[in-house]
Amino acid sequence: MSEHDEHEPNGDEKGKSFLPPLDFSSIVILLYLPAKIKLGLIIDPNKGELETDLPQARRLIDLLDLLADRTKGRLEPEEEKFLEFVLQELKMQYLEKSEAVKI
Repeated sequence: MSEHDEHEPNGDEKGKSFLPPLDFSSIVILLYLPAKIKLGLIIDPNKGELETDLPQARRLIDLLDLLADRTKGRLEPEEEKFLEFVLQELKMQYLEKSEAVKI
């Protein structure tokens, strides 16, 4: 089975959800979006409201740091830039939310 067999919607399959391509950014997004939710920056789709859980946000950021560390030197340049950008953004937002940095 190829990557495209199950992941590309076609006009005959109404009601099926779109699955993004299988690439490195998909892994990053799996940690990025929940971190944004736990930072209280995106509405939690399960609760329908903003929630702030800094310890959980920190854990997700730490997991992205671990991913960056373990993949260092093995990513394509654009993948590395994307991961670095995501980490910088989340770390700054975490510092702002935890009031460690006043901007």
